[in-house]
Amino acid sequence: MSTLILLPGLLCDNAVWSAQCAALGTAVHCIVPAYGDCESLAGMARAVLAQAPDGPLALAGHSMGGRAALEVARQAPQRIARIALLDSGLEALAAGEPGAHERSQRLRLLQLARDAGMRAMGQEWARAMVHPARLDTPLFEAILDMIARSTPERFRAQITALLGRPDARPLFASLACPVMLICGRQDAWSPLARHAAMQALRPQARLVPIEDSGHMAPMEQPAAVTAALHAWLRQAD
Repeated sequence: MSTLILLPGLLCDNAVWSAQCAALGTAVHCIVPAYGDCESLAGMARAVLAQAPDGPLALAGHSMGGRAALEVARQAPQRIARIALLDSGLEALAAGEPGAHERSQRLRLLQLARDAGMRAMGQEWARAMVHPARLDTPLFEAILDMIARSTPERFRAQITALLGRPDARPLFASLACPVMLICGRQDAWSPLARHAAMQALRPQARLVPIEDSGHMAPMEQPAAVTAALHAWLRQAD
């Protein structure tokens, strides 16, 4: 049985991929790795490879997990059979004021997590994650529960990794495997236009918009995401 590595995003755990594991687990061996308190994407990639069995790997990364997936491909290109990036991106931290603004906003949220707790931080931070219709619903509460299972120290480590992210555009363009891009139509964090620009770097990649979904597409529209991943897993090398 082939192996599907499902990489979670910032402050996410296996809950973000639970529907996909349930639906695809009869056909592939699904693994949702843990990053621990890694402070770099390269360190996350090493942790993923340490948890992966031998043989070729299919990598699907959501948000920060997409960036970790690309680092796995950088470190072990011979292991990668295919890559799917969901609600993710390729660029390094922007120079000048835009980068400084991102840094200050992330550090402000970290201070909020330290002062008021992870769930209180999530109440502010996660509201931009989902389609507006899903605010204050059981799904939104499940996202807050997931955030609350993490810690300020882990949040700090993952923020450090994201602020130090490399420019992955050359690596992405050079991938020698099938690539799929998946994005919530209403993703306000990693918008569809960004994924269209990613596809322009690699025109053979397939771009799949997920309708009526924000940034948390695997949880917001699990059936649609699962269908896209199923097609990607069946795609010829």
